[in-house]
Amino acid sequence: MQSSTPSGAQEILMGRFIATLGTHNEDGSIHLTAVWYLFDDGCLYVATSSRTRKARNLAARPKASLMVDIRKPGSERGLVAICATGVIAGDGSKEINARIHRRYMSESALVDPRVGGTMATMDDITLRLTPACWYAWDMRALDDAVFGGAMKTPGYLLPLD
Repeated sequence: MQSSTPSGAQEILMGRFIATLGTHNEDGSIHLTAVWYLFDDGCLYVATSSRTRKARNLAARPKASLMVDIRKPGSERGLVAICATGVIAGDGSKEINARIHRRYMSESALVDPRVGGTMATMDDITLRLTPACWYAWDMRALDDAVFGGAMKTPGYLLPLD
């Protein structure tokens, strides 16, 4: 069952950010990996190789969490989607993966066979994540509601490394 996205989520989901994908290893531990993603028609898509741990984990245990966040001190915000998963292979995968690659790489990188060509060959499947539940946070709203806007005071928050 797909759930609707939380208020303000579109800005994050349509932005070009690195997401964190969490899957379950066989021993019950969590496997986390940074991924490029595409949000389209309520689903999240991740290009990957069928030989990756995330692909193997999802073949055995088809549930995942995906987090997209913005880490600007005082303006941190993000969301987590708890998802059922599926795998797309073949021509459908090639088309979606090309869309994902175009979101993150310049035209110069895409036409360079060392980069675009290699990525197109490596990423032979697409993971489809269908969110069942969303969690969102927004430090800006928390600052206004709890701290009276004090967190916006210059120098209160240190820059991230």
